[in-house]
Amino acid sequence: MQNNLFQTPIEYLKGVGPQRSDLLRKELGIHKYQDLINFYPNRYIDRTRYYKINELDNNSTEVQLIGKIINIKTVEPAKGKKRLVATFVDATGQMELVWFQGQKWVRESLELNVSIVIFGKCASFGNVYNMAHPEIELLADHEQSLSSAMQPVYPSTETLSNRGITNRVVNKLMQQLFQETQALFSETLPDYLMNELRLVSKKEALFNIHFPKSPEALAKAQFRLKFEELFFIQLQLITKNLVRKHKIKGHAFEKVGKLFSNFFANHLPFELTNAQKRVIKEIRNDMGYPAQMNRLLQGDVGSGKTIVAFMSMLLALDNGFQACFMAPTEILANQHFIGLSKLAKTLNINIKKLTGSSKTSERKVIHEELENGTLQILIGTHALLEDKVKFQNLGLAIIDEQHRFGVEQRSKLWKKNDIPPHVLVMTATPIPRTLAMSLYGDLDISLIDELPPGRKPIQTVHRYDSNRLNVMGFVSDQIALGRQIYVVYPLIQESEKMDFKDLMDGYDSISRDFPLPKYAISILHGKMKASEKDFEMQRFSEGKTNIMVATTVIEVGVNIPNASVMIIESAERFGLSQLHQLRGRVGRGSDQSYCILMSSHKLTNNSKTRMETMVRTNDGFEIAEVDLKLRGPGDLMGTQQSGVLNLQIADLVRDRDILYLARNYAVKILKDDSPLEKQEHLVMRTVFIEMTKRKNIWNYIS
Repeated sequence: MQNNLFQTPIEYLKGVGPQRSDLLRKELGIHKYQDLINFYPNRYIDRTRYYKINELDNNSTEVQLIGKIINIKTVEPAKGKKRLVATFVDATGQMELVWFQGQKWVRESLELNVSIVIFGKCASFGNVYNMAHPEIELLADHEQSLSSAMQPVYPSTETLSNRGITNRVVNKLMQQLFQETQALFSETLPDYLMNELRLVSKKEALFNIHFPKSPEALAKAQFRLKFEELFFIQLQLITKNLVRKHKIKGHAFEKVGKLFSNFFANHLPFELTNAQKRVIKEIRNDMGYPAQMNRLLQGDVGSGKTIVAFMSMLLALDNGFQACFMAPTEILANQHFIGLSKLAKTLNINIKKLTGSSKTSERKVIHEELENGTLQILIGTHALLEDKVKFQNLGLAIIDEQHRFGVEQRSKLWKKNDIPPHVLVMTATPIPRTLAMSLYGDLDISLIDELPPGRKPIQTVHRYDSNRLNVMGFVSDQIALGRQIYVVYPLIQESEKMDFKDLMDGYDSISRDFPLPKYAISILHGKMKASEKDFEMQRFSEGKTNIMVATTVIEVGVNIPNASVMIIESAERFGLSQLHQLRGRVGRGSDQSYCILMSSHKLTNNSKTRMETMVRTNDGFEIAEVDLKLRGPGDLMGTQQSGVLNLQIADLVRDRDILYLARNYAVKILKDDSPLEKQEHLVMRTVFIEMTKRKNIWNYIS
């Protein structure tokens, strides 16, 4: 944007002043003229039609009328809220306008017997229509304003409405801003790109996003601004990746040595899938260069990520380096330690585990062996990040379920060496492609997209509580075949008491249906001590109990091949990815496995969609796409990444095609001119440098 006019503090805009500017800053993050220009409407209303009072009906659509206020009074009922009521008339009748908040301010601003335009939703009580908190504009102003047939509606908050900053006020401020700045918006994209994609100019796009002349003009403006937003994000991410590859030195693992070759030839517990082979090759290529690898490994539950991680660690060991593996919870760290220890034993590798509950004596040995280089692989939790943990030469850091770790935590690992280790981040939560491109676009992504052969797809069914007798009959048949059963109850922290009661009630009724001594039941929940949990898990894994009644603590890291039935109680209270993760606890052996989703008959539309999706598909990536549509990107990534995708106009679900287009162009341009120094890219380079100064999405990423 030209000149520094757009950097002017918002209080200097006519009509704002100190009090309003304070509210705009606090409520909407609008500090400068530029922030207001980029504050886009979230919907539009057709304002070409004016209703008469005798045409009103009781539907919930918004309407506008022309008329006059002839009377104002305050009503103080014996019960209920005090309210301000104005009588509004036109040639066909009269109605009431009502305010429950901001009454003093409203009363001062209303004039009697002048022509006004009112806008809002109507409802009728008795035979009288009323409109609560209408937007009001003098007819003379309304006719002169920049407004268009498509009336923009801006995001707002309750505080703003109560303090009189209505949609109409924001609209007027926007008009004032366009007049003051004379719409001097400079172009941000190169001419050839504008021509190729037939994009409207920046000036035209901004005008039509705020004051659209027609639905067609609005669509063109939206496309242009969405493309630009996603394009600059992708430019930033891809540049970051290129910089890392050229500037951040890494250890070159030049040889494939004895450990890797011996394991591959003689000790593989099963034949690798083509997807696993492809991913190992990608990792080997990356680590062969003297630049830091930063790769995201995505694979569905049970796709065999652990063996890929182990073979990657062997490459580090063969080149004289150490490796570490960090998991978010002790249960998961233990699970990985048990699995990897079995693999390491065949090669005589020194592998140890470090978690919050490791004893002081164990820690002392670990610290010494790490520093003298005799400890080759360390598995652990956040405990690996402690300052006392010093490696002799860390060559590879693997992080499991990496979205559960904050950026600062991860950066501590990089600082354990002068030259940072190669980094492999893994997730068993499939990330939709659009989200992966926007969150992890600076990482190289490897995908294990096939399951090991011989695995039978898990059969999933949805049953209501009224079918419980049949379900228990099925459980009885499965136990008779020698199989084991999981029964999982939801655990939602806010209502832990209720959940605990659910779990205990469930345990009691299952104990009645499957009594001792014929049957044995384990129980597992978050209130148990670690030793008690381990004892119960051990009994179940050894086949000493038939049924495991648990909360979601078994969601990750439990591997019981003989467990073939997963019953999820109150399944409507779980998110899709959690349901998919829980289902992944069964189907680990060669027997046919089943997942039964139990729910009440009262289901919201979203709950129905979740149940239908689970029954229809076992594909984690398809499930993740549905989850993204239902929950949106912020919820999907959880709180640690919630600041990441505060997109101003684009939407990752609806605008995925624009995202792919933007990324393709960003890749093409950077391949041809990575420093953006060509004459035609100078405009873009200026904007790009300006954006990197601002704390935005890219500062949160890996």
